[in-house]
Amino acid sequence: MTSFRQIEANRRNARLSTGPVTEEGKGRSRQNAVRHGLTAETVIDVLEDAEDYAAFEMAVTADYDAQSAVERELVLRLASLLWRLRRATAIESGLFKIQAKHLLQFRRRREAHEERKLIDDRCRLAIVPQDETLQKKASANLDGGSPTDLADQMDDLTGAFVRLSNLPTYPLDRLSRYEATLWRQACQILFTLQSIKRCRSWERARLR
Repeated sequence: MTSFRQIEANRRNARLSTGPVTEEGKGRSRQNAVRHGLTAETVIDVLEDAEDYAAFEMAVTADYDAQSAVERELVLRLASLLWRLRRATAIESGLFKIQAKHLLQFRRRREAHEERKLIDDRCRLAIVPQDETLQKKASANLDGGSPTDLADQMDDLTGAFVRLSNLPTYPLDRLSRYEATLWRQACQILFTLQSIKRCRSWERARLR
């Protein structure tokens, strides 16, 4: 078993280390975060950038003055949870984008069918020239930003939500439970870090 003196000696030696100095050594060192610790558990290599996560982790740890190994682990765990919450938001956006693609494909098929029907009717009845009809329809489609368009967008979002909610796999429900679990854990860590900070402040005030 390692003695306390050995641990303290290792800590002193670690403080004297400047880390790798060559580009090759620095490259290997950067990969350590990908292979070890919470980063390896958090980052999905084929979908996410480990360097982006490293920058995000540094931003979170910079907000906390971790003065013990326990505090550092808590802060790193908090960064991991917040990253996964961002991922959950991206997943939700992705689900709606998939529904939007399905809706766009459906509308294109319907418009193509209606346009063919309109052309056939005009050609058969010879009431309105084909070019004029298409020109009027194109002009109507160029009228963007109207209240009707905004209402249509809200209807599309509502419809996408309803379709996602009614899917047999219930992706939104599962995603909601996943987010709730992450938020609960994040709040517990935030509360713990605040409690440690208050205890440290009380201890300092008592020693004055």
